[in-house]
Amino acid sequence: MYDTIIIGSGPAGMTSAIYAARREMKTLVVGKELGGQLVWASEIENYPGFKTISSFELISKLQEQVSALGVEFKQKEISKIVKEEDNTFTLHTSKETLKAKTVIIAMGLSPRRLAIPGEEEFNGKGVSYCANCDGPFYKEKTVAVVGGGNSALDAAEILSKIGKKVYLLHRSGEFRAFEALIREVNARGNIEVMMNIDIKEVLGSNKMEKIKIVNNQTNKEQEIEVDGIFIEIGRTANTDLVAELVERNKKKEIMVDELCRTNTPGLFAAGDVTQVMFKQIPIAMGQATTAALAAYQYLQLKEDKPVNVSDKSKSKTEK
Repeated sequence: MYDTIIIGSGPAGMTSAIYAARREMKTLVVGKELGGQLVWASEIENYPGFKTISSFELISKLQEQVSALGVEFKQKEISKIVKEEDNTFTLHTSKETLKAKTVIIAMGLSPRRLAIPGEEEFNGKGVSYCANCDGPFYKEKTVAVVGGGNSALDAAEILSKIGKKVYLLHRSGEFRAFEALIREVNARGNIEVMMNIDIKEVLGSNKMEKIKIVNNQTNKEQEIEVDGIFIEIGRTANTDLVAELVERNKKKEIMVDELCRTNTPGLFAAGDVTQVMFKQIPIAMGQATTAALAAYQYLQLKEDKPVNVSDKSKSKTEK
């Protein structure tokens, strides 16, 4: 029986583990991939205390600190969570069950998909959701990036340094990125920007070879030969795992109060998976600190009454 099981091994999950362990809580971190969303970044330039730090270095420092505190790790995926009659939790993986007095959900967000023919078929065979992870495989090759936000333009800029040519495809007529990023992309000679473009299909045989696109203003279709496509259209909260245990908003983000409590006693959430407006590493880590301390307080006081997490002022941001 663990005092707390933390689902997610990114910055939020690691931070919760640090504060839980320092309160002498028997702690387990369960995650599919060490580092969480950090693996999608290369260099981080807005992390307090560092002018710049690589994602690998930050992940390593967090793991080292957490491990030194005696926290256990399991690289697994939780498939089901059950709240028992004695107010403990049973967590199921494909091969084992785990027991905990409290649970902290800190599993971040997952890449949003285009949901077009060929996307799933060629996933890992040309279709990617992480330029920093898979970009090096496309040295001197032609690739496409889909999206119009900061992550898409950042991916295009990174890939322009690796590949021969980059198509930047956006469904709208204007970008939603920082002006500095837009200027950087426009200054790159090997980035071709195509606006008002919808992606219709990913085509290929053993691996992807081209994409079918359509101009949503003129309805003109064409096929572009590319070696890879990087889909950067945002992230989504995959919280169906706890759908019956927590209140969620329209984006399926978990609703929490100021102590990161959900409406199920003993179940907490922190970071990007919650309704917090700004999805930033320091904010996620701050929430994670609160969640761990609140979980400790819950165990000390044995509070088992549901809390109200419905905040009308927060729900307005969903519109």
